[in-house]
Amino acid sequence: MNNTLTSAEKHLWDLIQNESQKVSEMSITKLSEYANVSTATIVRTMKKMGYSGYTDFRHELLGREKNGPRYKILAQADNAIKSVIIKNEIEVNNTLKNLEIGVIEDSIRQIQVAKMIYIFARGLSESLARELQMKLQLIGKYAEVQTDPNIIQTEAKKIQRNCIVIFITLNGETPELVKAAKLLNQHDVTKIVFTTNENSSIVSYADLLFLGFKSENSYFQEYEVHSRLPLQIMTRILIDSYIVRTKK
Repeated sequence: MNNTLTSAEKHLWDLIQNESQKVSEMSITKLSEYANVSTATIVRTMKKMGYSGYTDFRHELLGREKNGPRYKILAQADNAIKSVIIKNEIEVNNTLKNLEIGVIEDSIRQIQVAKMIYIFARGLSESLARELQMKLQLIGKYAEVQTDPNIIQTEAKKIQRNCIVIFITLNGETPELVKAAKLLNQHDVTKIVFTTNENSSIVSYADLLFLGFKSENSYFQEYEVHSRLPLQIMTRILIDSYIVRTKK
């Protein structure tokens, strides 16, 4: 899930997006011959894109073709725009598949009893942290956002056990966030982590983990500006679930 697509895998995925109806009728062997890639490449590509394998992907593809376009725009857009739309759909669907009700319920309880909630984030994730802070404050919880690396390290040393810390980090490898999580782990402070990298360093310190799905394709390949859509979906689900559970 965390490796980028190789040139062969990207060729295959582009072909699938451009000729989805034809591909939906092919076995993995036929697709291998048609795309001139190995069956192993097909399986690896499917797993990187969030499917258990080619059969899982083909079942979904057959469902799409049988029921027609899920959205009106897919019937109108050319293949390039369809690929963009489907990329976002895959991120949303696979993020929802990863969610665990136990994690949501436990996070709600932790927020309920927390004296104070700290939110640590860096870069493009900072806007999500600010939004989450605002919503928490609207429901009567005291929340504080920290984005400065030095302040994050300093605060992590002082946070008490009756507080919780929420980490919002796409790749889970931001050094100051990982260090802060390690410090908090030593002090038994509850840590809720939102990320899309299940193999990241910060995951080992998470008490409650929200794991989203990040597509490997980026239209800004020279920059680290991957979509935060999976993180936004998960933080929204948590705060909306909290309101539903605690509404009187």
